[in-house]
Amino acid sequence: MRKAFTLIELLVVIGVLAVLLAITLIAINPARQFSQSNDTKRSSDVNAILNAVHQYAADNKGTLPAGITTTGKLIRLSNPADPATDANICAALVPTYLAALPVDPLTNNGTPITDCTGGVPLTYTTNYTIVASATNNRITVTATATEVATTDISVTR
Repeated sequence: MRKAFTLIELLVVIGVLAVLLAITLIAINPARQFSQSNDTKRSSDVNAILNAVHQYAADNKGTLPAGITTTGKLIRLSNPADPATDANICAALVPTYLAALPVDPLTNNGTPITDCTGGVPLTYTTNYTIVASATNNRITVTATATEVATTDISVTR
């Protein structure tokens, strides 16, 4: 007499494995993990930009980089340049205070801006905003394109 698994036994084992795999995929949820990692990068970027702005101000007797005003602006340079909506702070910060200007992970494939003077016409966007307080000399940098967080990622110092 030969010993072997029956078709029913094999199907039961395959079914149990399929259920375990489904439970594992639901628990891990790779899409949510990627979204959380993007939000973590945004938080890190916001802190890096804010630190660089403060280092610039410390080295320049409290003067902020040109373009930072009490009106919230995108950290970008559009073509043609629009000082009313653009805070073009790249040249002031890169490479002295930042090796590269951080960019939102879903903007420009997340490639940081390293060249602030080349390329004609030069345009860039970080998808982050910056504003100076009118009352207490504090700077706020915000990432508005969050994926998991229910509110914008914002740091004020």
